Amino acid sequence: MELKFKQVDVFTDKPFLGNPVAVVLGAEALDGAEMQRIARWTNLSETTFLLKSERADYRLRIFTPGMELPFAGHPTIGSAHAALESGFVPRKGKLTQECGAGLIELSVEDGKIFLKGPPAKIAPVGAISGIELVSPPVKVDVGPVWAIGEVKDARSLAALKPDLAALAAWSEANGATGITLFAKSDDCVARIHVRSFAPLHGIAEDPVCGSGNLSVAAFLRSRDALKAGETYVARQGAQLGRDGRIFVRADADGIRIGGHAVTCVEGTLRAR
Repeated sequence: MELKFKQVDVFTDKPFLGNPVAVVLGAEALDGAEMQRIARWTNLSETTFLLKSERADYRLRIFTPGMELPFAGHPTIGSAHAALESGFVPRKGKLTQECGAGLIELSVEDGKIFLKGPPAKIAPVGAISGIELVSPPVKVDVGPVWAIGEVKDARSLAALKPDLAALAAWSEANGATGITLFAKSDDCVARIHVRSFAPLHGIAEDPVCGSGNLSVAAFLRSRDALKAGETYVARQGAQLGRDGRIFVRADADGIRIGGHAVTCVEGTLRAR
């Protein structure tokens, strides 16, 4: 069985500087175990499977190398790009995606794809192993569950070399997908810099993390540091040789994140 396949770089308009997602189109003939096996083989942070939907423009299943996720940010944007580019859905300005987190609204704006994040559930959480923060961290549930913490400055964040085994153990003990850290930036491009670690799920560091950035925005909004109508740009991935740009917008009805996407690989996947 051959299926259409794309590998899309997300949060960049230049190939190989963002975060790749593998997208398998028209995957109705695959069961969950086969999808998981393919995701383990691609060895990317996420692999997605585009399916027909009776409730939305399409249905999306999202897998890490080790598990299925109800929602994730960069796979959602990359899969929307693949769906539009391939003709899986007709080109239009607004889309609806069905996934494990429910229905996700997407829009195409000036060459970028934006998604409206699920409502964030925020709860306190204990100190994160070996990481010094400027205030207590919180746990933010947007489908994936991220512990969010602020580091004192961008230089300290860039220099951070966390104990990944300790972070994996901490994540398991605290029911978190991983840890996303941010720091205020004084560069001319971005308001904050971000890094995301999910070693519990086989991802030492995620190059550019959509759900992590969505969770940071929810954290900022909960602290009244992001008001309705405000926008900002975040940068992520420099430590992995990337230069991801995430566009964040706090609207009255929720938080939206977006960015560019570009296809780097396309062809067919021989699934059996």
